[in-house]
Amino acid sequence: MNNYERSDHYFERPLAIELIRSAARGNITAKQTKTLNNLLRSPADSKDAFIIRPAADFLQNTGNQSGAGMLFGDFWYEGELCILFADTNVGKSILAVQIGDALSRGVPVPRFVMKQQSAAVLYFDFELNDQQFAKRYTSDLHGRHEFADNFYRVVLNPDAAGAHKFDSYHAYINNALENAVVASQARIIIIDNITCLRTGTQAAATAVSLMQNLQTLKNKYGLSVLVLAHTPKRNPARPVTRNDLQGSKMLINFADSAFAIGESQAQAGLRYLKQIKQRSGTQVYGADNVYLCQVQKPYNHLHFEFIGPANEADHLLHFTEQQRKTAEDRIIQLHQQGLSLRQIAAETGRPYTTVFRLVKKLGDSSS
Repeated sequence: MNNYERSDHYFERPLAIELIRSAARGNITAKQTKTLNNLLRSPADSKDAFIIRPAADFLQNTGNQSGAGMLFGDFWYEGELCILFADTNVGKSILAVQIGDALSRGVPVPRFVMKQQSAAVLYFDFELNDQQFAKRYTSDLHGRHEFADNFYRVVLNPDAAGAHKFDSYHAYINNALENAVVASQARIIIIDNITCLRTGTQAAATAVSLMQNLQTLKNKYGLSVLVLAHTPKRNPARPVTRNDLQGSKMLINFADSAFAIGESQAQAGLRYLKQIKQRSGTQVYGADNVYLCQVQKPYNHLHFEFIGPANEADHLLHFTEQQRKTAEDRIIQLHQQGLSLRQIAAETGRPYTTVFRLVKKLGDSSS
């Protein structure tokens, strides 16, 4: 028995592997070459962990990639798992519903290209209760906003009794998400928001598991996914970056694209959209070209109205000497109360390095 035959310790190598080894040694016949090529083109229903195909095969029948479907301008493309993040009460849910409503109608959000016909949209709302949602899209004078029939709001069922069948709550939610996709046949889903689904002491691990599952569902069913997430308290004097996404080092790695809503410090009520990560398109809305917007409800539909491009630096907080002195006094006060440097940075919104330098300076001057 040779080493490649099945025994207690050895397992037979697949034929493809043997032929690849022979080809590498230059010892392969024309017939074996043909066999190898056929083996490398795995059938569509192959159950193997890997599909091995020549790279050229993946370039066939791809169509015009420059015309890939824009769902919300350059912020979100068809087939992407995209993250939208912002601080609480900045308008994530408002924008998400506005985008979903537009996609269900096949009518783009004003000022942003949408290369997509009307499609069914599942909007998983883990944020608002029914009364809060209704208040945003009704008015005493104008009645109810008319959503398209294929825009579906999905909420948790308080009477559901199947969670005990799963090892964890997030496994239960993962299964329920897939069931909803299969039952509805929708190919556009919006999750509002992933923070609400993070439970227990392993909250970060739960969020990662959900993102991994969403990537799997996206690839399995050809979905386009928009996930909303919170930012922790941030320094309004600094530009919005991927580091502002709560759990960013883990979550944003699973995203194809990401964008954020920032708050203008120059004018109350003014916001801006900024691209943070992109793969399908180019960075159009970076720091030097954010897009200004504001929340409006002229009739029965709470939504964003978009104003135009701007430079992010013009909408950040610019400290005066008095503001800087006030911030430093607050840092010293918190330090004297026994808070750690990281706690002080979180409380004041000032960078950790700034807090460290000021506390060190205070210690040096008192010695």
